[in-house]
Amino acid sequence: MPYRKESEVGEVRPMAQDFERRKEAEGEAAFHRLGWKRLTVVLIVEAIALGSLSLPGAFASLGMILGVIFSLFLGGLAVYTSFVIGNVKLKHPEITHYADVGRLMFGRVGFEIMSFMFVLQLIFIVGSHVLTGKIMWDNLTDNGNGTCSIVFGVVSAIILFLLAIPPSFAEIAILGYIDFVSIIAAILITIIATGIRATNQDGGLAAVNWSAYHKENMSLAEAFIAICNIVFAYSFALCQFSFMDEMHTPSDFPKSIAALGAIEIVIYTLAGALMYAFVGVDVQSPALLSAGPLVSKVAFGIALPVIFISGSINTTVIARYIHGRAFRHSVIRFVNTPMGWGTWLGLDAIITVIAWVIAEAIPFFSDLLAISSSLFISGFTFYLPAIMWFMFIMEGKWYERKNWLRSFLNGLCFFIGIVVLGVGTYSSVWDINDRYARGLVGSPFSCDPVR
Repeated sequence: MPYRKESEVGEVRPMAQDFERRKEAEGEAAFHRLGWKRLTVVLIVEAIALGSLSLPGAFASLGMILGVIFSLFLGGLAVYTSFVIGNVKLKHPEITHYADVGRLMFGRVGFEIMSFMFVLQLIFIVGSHVLTGKIMWDNLTDNGNGTCSIVFGVVSAIILFLLAIPPSFAEIAILGYIDFVSIIAAILITIIATGIRATNQDGGLAAVNWSAYHKENMSLAEAFIAICNIVFAYSFALCQFSFMDEMHTPSDFPKSIAALGAIEIVIYTLAGALMYAFVGVDVQSPALLSAGPLVSKVAFGIALPVIFISGSINTTVIARYIHGRAFRHSVIRFVNTPMGWGTWLGLDAIITVIAWVIAEAIPFFSDLLAISSSLFISGFTFYLPAIMWFMFIMEGKWYERKNWLRSFLNGLCFFIGIVVLGVGTYSSVWDINDRYARGLVGSPFSCDPVR
């Protein structure tokens, strides 16, 4: 049996250590090259996606006045809580993912609970992108031309898996420019097409059946599903810790949040209001379906990058968290060795399969977004940042004069988050059961087109 002399063994060990040190240095350099401009792009990729496609439907339930108010109000609060999250990251640089906050708050139990919420919510988001891709292929092929819709879900899942292969957010940021142009173009095409169609119909714009007030006989479930869809649109805080951990100058984060907040609130409010004004109460969700048979195909074709690029970045965040936790003491975590790449690709595949299962199990757009919002985004965007402010940021007592305004704001965020968690979850579950009972949706894992 071959053996090494003692001198040879002594030489091998330093070589192995040098290899690991070199790979670790390369990994650290690769994972810490995000500036505030690229962070803005990455946040836009993660934020301005499916939320914009659900807003017109929310406006149709709430009416124009409440739709605009909720869009501006919830958007403003989401931007504020993102500033809170950023300041917590600056104060505690050791936080790499949202789950780490759970440890600071409530120890190991908090860490595990937050980890579960963090991973499951991101998988729900990836699942919603699988479902949107399925709807897109279904629309582009005129309800599949006999093709089982499960095939479209599988195709969407494969594309999401492939785009999630790059492990660094700086690499994904390059795709962000394509993503942003894609969603803006799709929204503009839909707005223009619905506007032209509304203008040319008998009676013109005045004949569009929209209302300044909420729909008649609106149930509590319908109201909260609409509100939860708006909450989903402003869910960018979920990945903020993960993104900021790759910044070379984390203190620059306010520039990114301010830019994203302004862009997102304007786009969402205008898209929701204009599409609702041009289509009326019959606006569909996702909204691209409301543009008419031909134009909706064009809009979905243009929106193809945002459906898959924005979805894949969530897969990357989940994989980075799980992979980094599993190999936190090994160079494997940097995904620049054969073992690193093998485990990374396997993890991406598992995440994508679970997301596909969720998309097939809940095959309707608005309710999938609503249950995701009520269970998880209510916490990550509203009540958890409020708790963070009281625990980690506040100086002095909450009732001191200097803290009055922020104590009120964070108390309001906490209250809104808890209400969305409780009432929103109830409404989502009730509506899912009601839709199945009335036969308004196809059964899970069926070949039926998504309705």
